[in-house]
Amino acid sequence: MATFSAVTRQHILAAIAEHDDRGAENFLGVYGFTPSVRETLDHDGRTYDAKAILGVAHRHATGRVATADELAGGKVDAVTILRKHGFDATGPVAPPPPAPARRTSSAPRARTATPRRAPEPEKPPAVCPTCFMTLPATGICDSCG
Repeated sequence: MATFSAVTRQHILAAIAEHDDRGAENFLGVYGFTPSVRETLDHDGRTYDAKAILGVAHRHATGRVATADELAGGKVDAVTILRKHGFDATGPVAPPPPAPARRTSSAPRARTATPRRAPEPEKPPAVCPTCFMTLPATGICDSCG
C-alpha cells in the first residue's frame, strides 16, 4: 500500500500541471483512473479528480503511481491529505466515530490489578582500579590514562 508522507505541495502542483497539459480524459486514462465527482480538488478556478491528482503526485514524489485500487474503498482519504497541503478539496462527509458505550449499572466496576514490575536496581558506576575515581563513558580514566 502506498504511503503519502513523501508527497509535498510541489508534487501535487506538478500533478496538476501534468493534468492541465494532458487534458482530463488522457490524464485519467494514462494512469488508470476513472472519473470521480465525489472527491474533487479545486485549484485556480479549475476542478480536478482528487484521487487521480494524489496518485500522480505520489509518482512525482516516489517514482511509482499510487493506483486507483490503493486509493479506493476508503483506504486513503485523498481529500484530507490534499487539505493538509493547503488545497481546497471536497469529498463525502465521513461518518462520525462511534460514541463510547455508556455504563448502565450504578454499581462500581471492579478494577483488575495489573502487576507492576519491580524497578531494576542501578548499576554501580565503573571505577578506576588505580585511583578509584569514577570512569567517564569512554572507560579510560582521565587522571591515570
